[in-house]
Amino acid sequence: MNAPQRLSRDVDRIDAGARFLPEDAARLNAQHADSDTAALLRDILRGDAVGRVAIVSSFGAESAVLLHQVAQVDPAIPVLFLDTHKHFPETLSYRDDLIAHLGLTDLRILEPDEAELAARDETGLRWSYDPDGCCELRKVRPLARALAGFDATLTGRKAFQAATRAELPRFEIDTSDAAGRLKINPLIDWDAARIDAYFEEHRLPRHPLVARGFPSIGCAPCTHKVAPGEDPRSGRWKGWDKVECGIHKPGEEPFL
Repeated sequence: MNAPQRLSRDVDRIDAGARFLPEDAARLNAQHADSDTAALLRDILRGDAVGRVAIVSSFGAESAVLLHQVAQVDPAIPVLFLDTHKHFPETLSYRDDLIAHLGLTDLRILEPDEAELAARDETGLRWSYDPDGCCELRKVRPLARALAGFDATLTGRKAFQAATRAELPRFEIDTSDAAGRLKINPLIDWDAARIDAYFEEHRLPRHPLVARGFPSIGCAPCTHKVAPGEDPRSGRWKGWDKVECGIHKPGEEPFL
């Protein structure tokens, strides 16, 4: 595997010029209405219908399924990982082990801008009083900078994970910026049983924290164990009126 690239604000990128419109997403949804996930990924990654594609992965509880499917089609696809500097050590180890296990060759580690952290989160405790602002600094902005070189991204979102994801299509326009990039959700119609079966069928390694009661895994300070029967994402930002980090929803006004 090639050494992972660590990307920050000062790295030059080529703007791929993505300008997808809602009608483009609608056309792709109709075109792939009857496609299985493998066929959809082959069309996207081996053709030129959507331009330059990257997969954004948290290397969380279910990430191995989409990463495995992508690796079967194109192991050189760029894999973007947001290193917030707040991850569980187990997540970082799992990331490296899974990349090696699947033979993926282009891991790109995105990091927050040091000057922004010094100005807006000098103590590293912004998560404790402003989780939206923390996510903005450590996830939203670094990803936005990295996506300048891509036309479309693959995500591992699934409808069963949360009410906010229940009606998502396979193809949608990323409304978090003005570039008109395409966001693709190949596993949106997969349920928990199908995910588990895929892990077993392909003998994929599990994130070590899943067995300890963490069915959805984000940054360590904002991720808690989930009791049996609870919503899998109920342990994320527990006690806050927050269900997404910000990279999968329309952008909001800049925080102060």
